[in-house]
Amino acid sequence: MVIKKAEFITSAVNPDQYPDTGWPEIALAGRSNVGKSSLINSLVNRKALARTGNTPGMTRIINFYNVNDSITLVDLPGYGYAKVSRQERESWGQLVETYLNSRENLKMILLLVDIRHEPTPDDVMMFNYILESGRDYAIIATKADKISRSAYKKHMDKVKAVLDLDNEHEIIAFSSVKRIGIDEIWSKIETVLG
Repeated sequence: MVIKKAEFITSAVNPDQYPDTGWPEIALAGRSNVGKSSLINSLVNRKALARTGNTPGMTRIINFYNVNDSITLVDLPGYGYAKVSRQERESWGQLVETYLNSRENLKMILLLVDIRHEPTPDDVMMFNYILESGRDYAIIATKADKISRSAYKKHMDKVKAVLDLDNEHEIIAFSSVKRIGIDEIWSKIETVLG
């Protein structure tokens, strides 16, 4: 994918605030601090289009990004961050659920998991939710620069086991630091763009 244009469109907390572009949307889901903003920046080859933070749980709204006036990348609030109130976590969950259930433009969900760790119960819940939705998805194992390349298979096999995936399911290793997996992720996205 050649990126000619990438820009922030808007933030939203309600469906009436979602942008009315008609473009296919690719949503990024994952726990707080898993690297959703870094993935957006890497996909569009920009350093700071999506803000990355050292403090997990900073994204409390849905952010929409225009790519080439033809695709929207959607950064969903991260889940599983313990230092916020239960009520706030529930409101984030509702925000995400409303978007995933109601958005006709949504063509694919990228579920990001940290390659170094087993998927959390929240990751498993999100994955099961994605399966029930019947939407296309891809699983992205982030922070691949933090382990040796020879350890990828062992770690990705663990992710597959926890998510109960068969060997047909591909997991894409990704690193924003070493720019690993970007072309593979775009190839996966392009399969749903028609």
